Amino acid sequence: MEEVHVKQDDLLSRAISFLDDEWIAQDPVLAPVMPIVLGRGVGQDWHKAGTFKHHLVGVARSLSLWNQPDDVRLLGLLHSVYGNAQVDIMKFDPASERGRVRDLVGESAERLIYLYCVIARVDLVRALFNNEIRGDGSLALDSSDGPVTLEARDVAAFAIVTMADICEQWYSWQDDIYSGYPDYEAQSAATHWVAGLWPGPMRPTTYRISQVSLLGQCLQHPAIKDLLPVPLVFDGCQHALDRRKEAAATALYWSVIQQQQPMVSPEATIDVLEQCIENNPWVAEPYFLLAQLHLTAGHFEPALQAATTGLQRTAEWGNSWDKRVGWDAWVSWGRILEQSARNRTWPQQLNKLNNVALKF
Repeated sequence: MEEVHVKQDDLLSRAISFLDDEWIAQDPVLAPVMPIVLGRGVGQDWHKAGTFKHHLVGVARSLSLWNQPDDVRLLGLLHSVYGNAQVDIMKFDPASERGRVRDLVGESAERLIYLYCVIARVDLVRALFNNEIRGDGSLALDSSDGPVTLEARDVAAFAIVTMADICEQWYSWQDDIYSGYPDYEAQSAATHWVAGLWPGPMRPTTYRISQVSLLGQCLQHPAIKDLLPVPLVFDGCQHALDRRKEAAATALYWSVIQQQQPMVSPEATIDVLEQCIENNPWVAEPYFLLAQLHLTAGHFEPALQAATTGLQRTAEWGNSWDKRVGWDAWVSWGRILEQSARNRTWPQQLNKLNNVALKF
């Protein structure tokens, strides 16, 4: 048990080091790339839950926490800069600027970046879900350049980057506009105008985390399982999340956010959050809500357990599930909850919640 706690503390310490926006400026591999990318206006482009810069850095952060090699982290940072079928953003023209990108990131990373941009990613995801990986770990796909066969390491890299890509950006707005992804059908924007209003309610996704778990399961394929470090989520990708349980967990969580339980006593809300966690124990934010309720009731031991587990989950993902606030805010709040539970203190007056702060 002591060894487990040490590993958790080490993981949280690493995650805390990513709270400062300067982390990427201090990364010897990623830092030299950022000025060039920023010069292409990524900080001005809209992207789902923020800017394109926010998205690229968030993907690279998860990959860094997952101990991915440099070429895979660079792929994450630049994974859409040549454009792709689902985003009308092109920061480098592949017809004329591949050499410039190659000089910037190296041949191995540039090859991955280009290939990830020209394949049909919806087909990649569908093929992985359909267990189409061959015995040698390769995968046949179509691309804008014609048919292509991904090598085993490419398959592993693309599965891992896709996991990070999904967890950084996906929430209820995309659940609706891409309903049923990857097997979605295009819907009329005029008919479904309410679903298209951005950013919508920002409810956590109801089905994409279970899909991320399936991508993690693909990494257990015998021909690719040892090619790259396995992401930390789902206990090292050892578990699959049932889609029905994910949907139930999201609905239960959102019912708490919408204050749909009795408001005089928190007991029913605690029960709902515990059911949420039972259905989906792999995301952080329900643990934090549960920890705060236990703190408010003076139940410090269960509060500590919930806060500690929530912090572990934030450190495993490197991005938030509930995207109403950013990952850094959830980590910071979780640390306050955990410290308060250890110190057995919590404000008794409602307005004093505004005063809480981490004690260093």
